[in-house]
Amino acid sequence: MKVCFALCLSLCVYLREALAESDSNSILEDKDVLVLTEGNFERALKHHNQLLVHFYAPLSGQSLGSILEFREAAAALKEAKSDMRLGGVDVKKEKGLFASLNVTTIPSIRLYLSGDKNNPVYCPDLKNSASILTWLKRRKGPSAEIISNLTQLEKFIGEDELVVLGLFQGLEEGIVKVFYETANDIADLPFGVTGHDEIFSKYEISGDTVLLIRKAKPDKQFEMGSSTLKKDLFHFIRLYEMELVTEYNGVTASKILNSVVLNHLLLFINKTEDGFEELYLAFKTTAEKLRGKVMFVMIDVSEPRNGRIMEYFRVRSEEAPQVRMVNLSDNVQYQLPSDQFDAHTVLEFCLSYLGGKAKPKLQSEPIPENWDTQPVKELVGMNFEKVAFNHNKNVIVLFYAHWSSESRALFPFWEELAEHFNEHEDIVVAKIDVTANDVNLHLGEKYPSIKLFPAVYAERVVPYSGKRKLKPIVTFMKKEIEKAKKEKAKEEELRKKYLNDQKAAVKEEL
Repeated sequence: MKVCFALCLSLCVYLREALAESDSNSILEDKDVLVLTEGNFERALKHHNQLLVHFYAPLSGQSLGSILEFREAAAALKEAKSDMRLGGVDVKKEKGLFASLNVTTIPSIRLYLSGDKNNPVYCPDLKNSASILTWLKRRKGPSAEIISNLTQLEKFIGEDELVVLGLFQGLEEGIVKVFYETANDIADLPFGVTGHDEIFSKYEISGDTVLLIRKAKPDKQFEMGSSTLKKDLFHFIRLYEMELVTEYNGVTASKILNSVVLNHLLLFINKTEDGFEELYLAFKTTAEKLRGKVMFVMIDVSEPRNGRIMEYFRVRSEEAPQVRMVNLSDNVQYQLPSDQFDAHTVLEFCLSYLGGKAKPKLQSEPIPENWDTQPVKELVGMNFEKVAFNHNKNVIVLFYAHWSSESRALFPFWEELAEHFNEHEDIVVAKIDVTANDVNLHLGEKYPSIKLFPAVYAERVVPYSGKRKLKPIVTFMKKEIEKAKKEKAKEEELRKKYLNDQKAAVKEEL
């Protein structure tokens, strides 16, 4: 009886521990996406032979779009009763998991197969749910549609504005494999492949070639050789998939942002006004000369759906036509310094930019009427340098984005800091909306960020990266201000010595 009781007790303890373990490692779902954590990641790998994982930062603008598209793809797979499961990792919450998996890009997508967490398949940067589903489909089956006759060809090239057609002598071995691998990574375009003689004849092609067919007509071609690499074909397709001048809209937006060409020349113009055709032709003429170096994008200011992109670049419809250059790696803007929009002027501007001679456009809101009457001073582009680089003041500045909840959450703390130093005439607490005002300063990190401009003669900037609480930031400021006082005293000594030496030299001459 005692033995039986002991066995029952042991069993109860075992079951309780097992249930507790199961509970702690349980995998919740959010809109059909598994919520993955450091505690349940290994379990998810064991349970799901194919696990596509999305690593994201919830407050990031880029991540927000990919989160929504990832959820849509998950719902579609669930409805199709697919074996593939989709999971998400919030890298802000799961820093340990993020670090252990060596994820370096956010947002990013990885495919984990057969429970192997050390050798994931890296997913290309897919902008929408359809591309995610196409990429997964191509991995399981053929990555390109086999075109076996002219009738099938006509149907294939007529269904989409742009298609990629590979013409190869062999469809299973050799250089065609590079074509299939490229098709796997470009899931937002239709790929077809053929070895049919009549199709070779139709396009007057004899060797292995890849055609870009736009609106059912051949546009560009790329000859494949034994030394051709996937990156070569990938670059060709991404370079020529866009027209010489691409109009910005809901369909083209992701392709524009995903382009291999980072320099974008933007023409803000009203398509309904007189003179549009002439300006567009000048823009297109210039685009032909700089293909591969600059992408030419047209934004119709009369289109209501373009309001957000115009707000981002701070362009009003009444200011059109206007030409801006922007590089996607740093988002610094350059404006055409002329009201002439002929092909020669636009080309000269582009060449000046490419040669590093163009000057960045610095934008500013108007200086607020009572900008300096409150404890926290309101800075804009026009008064930023005058206030920040005042050698008689120690200026602490909060660089914020008005749309960022993380930024707005710091405003009460910033008011508290300003009240703390209210009696100190040599200390200024200020803030500036850097989404509406340009400053000639490399901020480095994302918004919000905090920087101290000490009261020294040199233009020095000291970033603050400590806790955003009153005591640590006050300690930091006092330490830096004390250092600045000593440095300034040395600078003044040197200045006095220099002036005395100059006076002595003048006396000797007299």
